Amino acid sequence: MNKSPSRPLEQQVTLLELVDRVLNKGVVLSGDITLSVADVDLVYVSLRVLLASAGTLDRLALESNNGDGAR
Repeated sequence: MNKSPSRPLEQQVTLLELVDRVLNKGVVLSGDITLSVADVDLVYVSLRVLLASAGTLDRLALESNNGDGAR
C-alpha cells in the first residue's frame, strides 16, 4: 500500500532541485586525511573541493572583479 508523505508537498526537495541549488550557489567540501602506522603520521592530506556550475563561477568572478575595480 502506498502511503502519502508525512511532509507537505511544498517542503519536499527532490534530488534534481538539490543538485540545481548546489550548482547555482556553489558549495565547498573540506576534509583532512592522515595515514599513520603505529601512531606515526606518515602522510597528511588536506582536501578542499568546490562544487559549482561554470556559470556560477563566472558570475562570482565578475562580482569580485567589479568590487575590486580591476578588470
